[in-house]
Amino acid sequence: MACGIRARPCSPRPTGRGAHQGPHVRPYPDDTIGAPTCLYFRYTFSMDFPAGNYVPLRVHSHHSLLRGTATVKDLCRAAASHGCEALALTDTNSVGGAVSFWEEAQAAGLRPILGAEICPVNEPPATLLVRNSDGWRRLNHILTARLGDPSFSLATALREDRAGLVVLAENPGLLAHLARASGCQSLYVALPRHGPRQELLAFAHSSGLPTVAAPSVFFVNPRDHPLHRLLRAIALNTRLSRLPASQTAPHLSWLMSPTEVRRAFVDCPEAVAQTARLARDCTLSRPPWGEAVFPRFRHLSDEQALAELRRKCETGMARRYTRVTQVHRRRLDHELALVATKGFSGYFLVVHDIVSRWPRTCGRGSAAASLIAYTLGITHVDPVRHNLFFERFLNAGRRDPPDIDVDFAWDERDQVLEALFARYGRQRAAMVCTRVCFRGRAAVRETAKVFGLPAAEIATLTRRLARTWHHGSIRELMRSHPLFRDLDLQSPWPEIINWAARLEGIPRHLSVHPGGVVIVPSHVADHVAMQPSAKGVNIIQWDKDAAEAAGLVKIDLLGNRSLAVIRDALAAVKANQGIDIPYPEFNPLEDRRTRDLLARGDTVGVFYVESPAMRQLQIKTGHGDFEHLVIHSSIIRPAANTYVREYVRRLHGGRYRSLHPLMDRLMPRTYGIMVYQEDVARVAMAMAGLDAASADGLRKTLARKDRSRRLRDQKHRFHAGALARGYRPEVVDAVWHMILSFAGYSFCKPHSASYALVSFKSAYLKAHHPAEFMAGVLTNRGGYYSTFAYISECRRMGLQVLLPDVNRSHIPYRGHHRRLRIGLMQIRGLTRATQEALVHERRRGAYRSCEDLLRRLDPDPADIRLLIRAGACDSIACGRTRPQLAWQALEWEQGRRGRNGPGLPLLPVFATPLAPVPDAPQPDQATILRHEVDALGFLASRHPLTLYGRQMVQVPTVHACDLARHVGQTVHTVGWYVTGKVVNTRSHEQMEFISFEDTSALYETIFFPDVYRRFCTMLTHTRPYLLRGRVQVEFGAVTLTVEDMRFLDNVPQAAAARFKRRGHPELRHHG
Repeated sequence: MACGIRARPCSPRPTGRGAHQGPHVRPYPDDTIGAPTCLYFRYTFSMDFPAGNYVPLRVHSHHSLLRGTATVKDLCRAAASHGCEALALTDTNSVGGAVSFWEEAQAAGLRPILGAEICPVNEPPATLLVRNSDGWRRLNHILTARLGDPSFSLATALREDRAGLVVLAENPGLLAHLARASGCQSLYVALPRHGPRQELLAFAHSSGLPTVAAPSVFFVNPRDHPLHRLLRAIALNTRLSRLPASQTAPHLSWLMSPTEVRRAFVDCPEAVAQTARLARDCTLSRPPWGEAVFPRFRHLSDEQALAELRRKCETGMARRYTRVTQVHRRRLDHELALVATKGFSGYFLVVHDIVSRWPRTCGRGSAAASLIAYTLGITHVDPVRHNLFFERFLNAGRRDPPDIDVDFAWDERDQVLEALFARYGRQRAAMVCTRVCFRGRAAVRETAKVFGLPAAEIATLTRRLARTWHHGSIRELMRSHPLFRDLDLQSPWPEIINWAARLEGIPRHLSVHPGGVVIVPSHVADHVAMQPSAKGVNIIQWDKDAAEAAGLVKIDLLGNRSLAVIRDALAAVKANQGIDIPYPEFNPLEDRRTRDLLARGDTVGVFYVESPAMRQLQIKTGHGDFEHLVIHSSIIRPAANTYVREYVRRLHGGRYRSLHPLMDRLMPRTYGIMVYQEDVARVAMAMAGLDAASADGLRKTLARKDRSRRLRDQKHRFHAGALARGYRPEVVDAVWHMILSFAGYSFCKPHSASYALVSFKSAYLKAHHPAEFMAGVLTNRGGYYSTFAYISECRRMGLQVLLPDVNRSHIPYRGHHRRLRIGLMQIRGLTRATQEALVHERRRGAYRSCEDLLRRLDPDPADIRLLIRAGACDSIACGRTRPQLAWQALEWEQGRRGRNGPGLPLLPVFATPLAPVPDAPQPDQATILRHEVDALGFLASRHPLTLYGRQMVQVPTVHACDLARHVGQTVHTVGWYVTGKVVNTRSHEQMEFISFEDTSALYETIFFPDVYRRFCTMLTHTRPYLLRGRVQVEFGAVTLTVEDMRFLDNVPQAAAARFKRRGHPELRHHG
């Protein structure tokens, strides 16, 4: 007996495949129309669901990667404007948008329905909708299996268990298979807007399965179809003109209104009405997430975990403090009581378990305010001594659990993760994902590629975008940025720019978050789907914000290059000088030389405080103690320039009128200026009367990217509360303006204190062991600047920079006494195998000649040529020139091939001497230097400015180290570009702060908008500059405000003579 549904036949529709169907579809064995009979399921209509109550059930957002074009917010707003009561989100193989979808749907007045479209590799797809919490878990397990198992079968997965799920499918074979295996319940024949509707209705009639109108949605409105095609072309790496129609959604796949749906399904009104009934059957009224999910430590109960945590803290406290006082004990008891209330004990034990295996870590973030974390060795800044408030990390009113951030040496982090997955299992632990979205340069490049433009032409534009993409949209940059003013963009470039602009912000692919890990008590897929990443580790489909909102407590395990720098420098100091500095006891906060180095801003290479802005601030303040370093590293924020200047002025005794006495009482050490995130919360509580949870909510809103709507509500609450408490409107406005300077980018005090401690350790090593420290910086390729900039810093520090040498170089850089030897790792293209073999074989004795090296090492021919070009074989040349060494290597290579013969294994040693070497002169100096740049990536044997002595002798210039003697004067300087930062002014014009160097020092320059417009195109070249500008000083920090510039190697002699005649007598030549 068939189910009692009789559908009217549809008028014929065109057939064709949608975007979700690939070319290879494996039919089911029972892929027939005559299908099973459902004896227990009877479908009837109810007059409560008229045809107008349409619910979109197969909807794809841009979380359907390189398929959907719309955000969940746009989809929800469109559905609400159409008068829909509910909306389903069914992204392709993804629940990545589920958390934001639930929030946006409710904000739009819609009832959210969760789901996903499952697209197996060799089977037809199906859409699964979640009926209840069991269905959510089952959906995640199915998705996890689909994305992680190459042999996944959707039919098998659904046949085994489809509890809590509704299945919508267009494939009769799949539906028949499932109905026979486990009954007809919650199986629906999905009717598309286009395609074989008659065949599906016939199947539904014969099988008794209900039909439902389910047009697939991939974009909000018809005009977005070309954007969908663009995404598909990028996904398939093909030109738009060659894009197969079978790989795209039909142009009708937009979000229709109920009226439009009724017209499209005029022959099937009952299928439209069925959407509302099906939606009502999805009874999930609350999101299946939200409760905090903590990792469990060794399956201990909460009581056992708390007891174990207390024991470890007591042990750690005795180790950390020579004298434990009642202050420490009361603080620990307070923290443990709150941790117990929040169920956080196991989490602390898990993090301790991770860090206890690795001696060099840096716990940071708000967790550094915890005495528990300090006693466990997770963090290393004493929260009692430095007055760090535990409530910034965890308080009774905080509803969401915070996470703990721990840095490891960058080259040890993968080992940390491997150990973590081995201990907790890949079912219980996974990394958080991050969504890589199209941005300016990538959007333009990918769009131009599918338009068929050649790579060289594309690069002409994308090179300029590389410096500017974060300063506005593509359209804004192309219209107003001076870098693009000389570009004459012919067709099809204007069209490409328009489409690339529409790509901006659309997710392109998922990647691994730099460090976020979730560990759950049972299986990750009980909470969210996970999938393997390109690196091999499993990632969940939620980013950090979604994971936090869903209650998954994550641990951030991040790589930090400076920890590796400190590790390597300490090891080198021990090896070179016999001085053993144990890392756990390494705490140089009171070292005078370190403080002096920090106070004068001599911090190139020093972690966290080496940027030009930070070095300038250190110079202006003249304070290098720990407390001030914590303040300074926190106050540097993109929107806080006004407050930075005011802080420096007040620090030096400048008179000021406080916004309100309350500000001075709350922040006496920073003269009433908010510096830390905690300051925002304290001001909000004291001035506006917010409770701790609401004040923390304000802080979190400021940190969000999508903060506009929430921030309006927060502003209203703050103003209403402050005005009600009697504060004047102008004071409230000024304080709120200061709060807004924390938007997007700010720090809490514990975080800055943790990083300031690493800064102190770095600065100590630079002050006391400069060669070992700079070798560590260069080896770990860590820091703000280029390798060349650090080589220049070594010269300024008085270190002798030595080129690679096969008998003296190791793989990493090595520093000893006042010398720095470049490592074999710096030779570009030299294989790691040859580097390791060269150092290993050298233990048997130094290489005596190039022939000896060839015989003993048997290197790859390309590698020996690289060693020769880099000058690494000069010490074993035995009087031969580099061309002669190259000839000798070529003869060896030919003899090597001849002796082994075709198809025979290579012999490592040769019994006869190599042929005599012909005469060949040494290349000229220019060629040798060019080879050096080719081999190393920069000029190491001398500063490139020394090559322009003839030009510099003709022009009177000031040494960078002497600029302070010419304050208020207009001078000329020679500069080599080091780094720059483009910023937007309040009037939305671009300007740039640039660090240049000459042979004497680094110096800072300012290119105001009018000057920047004139010269920004010149700043893309690696050439020396002749600058003219006015020297200015602010609190001891010298800058050059540039008025004119030109390439030094283009300065004609006549112009140089004119410059010389106009030069000031006190200017000396730059030699």
